[in-house]
Amino acid sequence: MDSIDIKVGTTVEHPRYGEGIIAKITLGAYIVYFEDGGKMEIPKTSTNLNVVESPDEGKPETITVRDLRFAIASVLDEYGSLPAEVELGQKWIGGKVMLQPADESLQAKEIPMDVFFKKIVMVRDRLRVLEQNINSSSTLNDEEKVHIQQYITRAYGSLTTFNVLFSEKEDYFKGSGKK
Repeated sequence: MDSIDIKVGTTVEHPRYGEGIIAKITLGAYIVYFEDGGKMEIPKTSTNLNVVESPDEGKPETITVRDLRFAIASVLDEYGSLPAEVELGQKWIGGKVMLQPADESLQAKEIPMDVFFKKIVMVRDRLRVLEQNINSSSTLNDEEKVHIQQYITRAYGSLTTFNVLFSEKEDYFKGSGKK
């Protein structure tokens, strides 16, 4: 694909993810939001992207960043790719996490439970994105993907301790055997 013709807002097609819109261009990659694959970073050297429509072709109107964000958010929401609002269990609201060193001369660390919970949810969401990126990688073979995926599954399993914080069971971490 010739990078000279590509601009933010260009509609492209990928053999695996379908149609998408270029949302950002970095030094070495296009950040594309696909209907079927969500947000993906496609290297500029990839031959898998084909321009469907340039923002200048066929439409006299211009697309604002606000319009693009709204369109992308709508598509991602429709396909369940936006991070859902995850709620802290009722009994934990207003609580805190205390980290108390064994050495009593050292000061304890207190973390509000809602802050701690948001960090746990961010870890979960980032593991999911990592999982998607591994599965969509064109440079990893299937054996490498499975090998790396096993580490992610074990990480989910290690994080099941924090399931007690979630309000809803469908938000729980699930290790191997519970998928």
